[in-house]
Amino acid sequence: MAGLIGAVVGLALLSVFLWMRMRRLKKEIYSFSDLLETCLDEMILGQKLEEPGAPGDFLWDKIYGKLEQVYRIQQRQNAQSAAEKEQMKELISDISHQTKTPIANMKLYLDIMKQEAGGEERQKEFLQKMEGQTEKLDFLLQSMVKMSRLETGVIEIRQRPDYLKPTLGRAVAAVVPKAEKKNIRLSVECGDALQVSHDRKWTEEALFNILDNGVKYTPEGGTIDVFVSAQEFFVKISIRDSGKGIAAGRQAAVFQRFYREPEVHDQEGIGVGLYLARKIITLQRGYIQVQSQEGQGADFQVYLPYDREKSQFRETFQL
Repeated sequence: MAGLIGAVVGLALLSVFLWMRMRRLKKEIYSFSDLLETCLDEMILGQKLEEPGAPGDFLWDKIYGKLEQVYRIQQRQNAQSAAEKEQMKELISDISHQTKTPIANMKLYLDIMKQEAGGEERQKEFLQKMEGQTEKLDFLLQSMVKMSRLETGVIEIRQRPDYLKPTLGRAVAAVVPKAEKKNIRLSVECGDALQVSHDRKWTEEALFNILDNGVKYTPEGGTIDVFVSAQEFFVKISIRDSGKGIAAGRQAAVFQRFYREPEVHDQEGIGVGLYLARKIITLQRGYIQVQSQEGQGADFQVYLPYDREKSQFRETFQL
């Protein structure tokens, strides 16, 4: 009899324990779901994620840690999206501003041609001016497309180990006709076996833009010298001209989009070449700097990442 009573009491105690355990578990589940819902609501609203009195168990700590990671990723993506939208707004504003002048000029020339009777030579003059404005507009829009694609990542820079001299040679060849018209002497020093990881097409574009800028602002009979040297961690491409030079206070500004020096507004150009060059080199983990003094020319120095040991190994293996 005593054994039976003990068994009944034991079962009763077990039932009470299980009931209390279930009640506690149910309470923890409700608390957990409330905490999870609060955190998710904060994430949806974009509010700062704060732990609202966590129960202190391992599962919640683990889940909350994951939620924090998701929240940080979401915030980074939102910030990146906002930055891209701001860039696009600036680009659209720049397009609107920069296209006004050539379009207005073309309309003006058309109006004058309509009003003037006869004057075939005069009409030819205006047609030539309109052709020049059309070419400027076309160049501007092409530059805008390149900028927007580079900035938004539509165009992917593909760096591969390759000889640098052919890339540099194509860029130099593209500016030779303009240089010959101004009797500017071009010289290039670059080792035949020098290899560096770079995107041939876009690196050529960047170097051409710097060279073209040098030809544009170097006077008749001037010089442009290109020197390439391999350093410990970078290959340095120095493009030195004998042009008008750049004041110290303006040297950072020359890489800004649409920047043009005040005293050269009569020269052709829209001020995007150096901006594009820096963007292209930066996307290849390199950088550009300029050293200059007024009246003493400018030295644009392009630095591309370089691994001397790997380059020497490739040269030996190929030989």
